[in-house]
Amino acid sequence: MSISLLELWSSMGAFAKGIVFVLAFMSIYSLGVAGAKWWRIRRSMKQTAKFAPEFARFLQEEQLDQAIALAEKQKISHVARVLGEALREIKPLLRDRSQVTVADINSSERAVERQMLIVLAEFKRGLGVLGTVGSTAPFVGLLGTTMGIVNAFVGMASQGASGGLAGISAGIAEALITTAVGLAVAIPAVWMFNYFQGQVEFFGIEMANSSSELVDFFLKRQGPGSK
Repeated sequence: MSISLLELWSSMGAFAKGIVFVLAFMSIYSLGVAGAKWWRIRRSMKQTAKFAPEFARFLQEEQLDQAIALAEKQKISHVARVLGEALREIKPLLRDRSQVTVADINSSERAVERQMLIVLAEFKRGLGVLGTVGSTAPFVGLLGTTMGIVNAFVGMASQGASGGLAGISAGIAEALITTAVGLAVAIPAVWMFNYFQGQVEFFGIEMANSSSELVDFFLKRQGPGSK
């Protein structure tokens, strides 16, 4: 005996249908968050791929003004935002002199750290939704299954011995469908959470490496005995 999904849906009680609606909302919400996050990460990676080589070339040629102008134009690249903040911090200090002091370097390092925290926090925003959906969706489905099985056995008890297992098989199948839906919602959410978490960690490494290169450039321009 096979039961179609449409038959299961029509036979489901109000509580089970409510659980399915909740899971559907969780799925749509998590997919929307994941789509927006993926699009932002993709744009940031694309702009960074164009920005990084040109910025490195300006530093090698010691063209600080061009490097600052390039970083200020980039509004999406995570690396450009971090380096641009450090350059904006040190740019006013270099207007009347060509050498960098230790105080300048310390100021730029603090600016990099502040901007890195801001950028990482922005990229992590929304990951909590994916983590919550991935961890709670199976339990939401299990709640529907538990109540469905309880209702099935209550129906079996009301029918007495004449009910038998065949009498409650449809009820148990109806109950288990909510767990299946919960797993179907949770698995993609967990995959997306792990993927974006890895991307954020990679961005953190990229920003740290790029800022180290910038600090090395400032150290080379540091004047002898400057403080």
